[in-house]
Amino acid sequence: MRIVDLVSRPDLLDAALNLGDVGGEFIYAGFSGKMITPDRFLRHWSRYFLIALDDGGEPIARALSVPLTYPAEDRHELPSHGWDEAIQWAAQDLMDGRAPDTLCALEVVVAPRMRGTGLSTPMLKALKARAAETGLKRLIVSVRPIGKEDEPDVLMEDYALRRREDGLFADRWLRTHERLGARMIKVCPFAVTISGSIADWKEWSGVDLVDGDNVIPGGIAPVHANVERDCGVYVEANVWMEHPF
Repeated sequence: MRIVDLVSRPDLLDAALNLGDVGGEFIYAGFSGKMITPDRFLRHWSRYFLIALDDGGEPIARALSVPLTYPAEDRHELPSHGWDEAIQWAAQDLMDGRAPDTLCALEVVVAPRMRGTGLSTPMLKALKARAAETGLKRLIVSVRPIGKEDEPDVLMEDYALRRREDGLFADRWLRTHERLGARMIKVCPFAVTISGSIADWKEWSGVDLVDGDNVIPGGIAPVHANVERDCGVYVEANVWMEHPF
């Protein structure tokens, strides 16, 4: 296996994106998700779009991240709006010409045929290496715990703090970060917020929403719907973690 980036292999963009999504495609339907388009990554953050290739040169994993400034005079702590606000910070810094000092990982996606092989670990290591190579001081991650999909109604504060008998996090994705030396900073309760009509959610998730809370494929929290008002709102919590260099 080898890992390349979009700077050297822009031709791999479509194949890398076709590996799948984190959770469901609805994650990218929010305002922040719409900001991280493939074209913007090609133009602005191509060094931070990493692609793992198998021995035949086919993409088997991708890792996306954006550089930003943290901490700063107007940023004293990691945001409660997690993934959403980190993307906004990166866009603000780009527009303002502010030099970044931190890399924020947005997603690690492994090809279905390679899941369960531990490939996420070298992808995270590659992000840390890329941050160091480009003069950044830290890697932060708004972690979306994988196992939370099975318990969408459980509060993240309760779920994320569970430990196994060996002392490591019970959730396997949190545990992967912990084994690489990352420490939990805090829960970000509004990490991803997405709203849409009942028809939107049918398109995004395949589910016909009913009044109240609805569980959808790939969701780690329920979608709260009001059919009369034709609105469904999804708010998921994540967990901020920081990797040392």
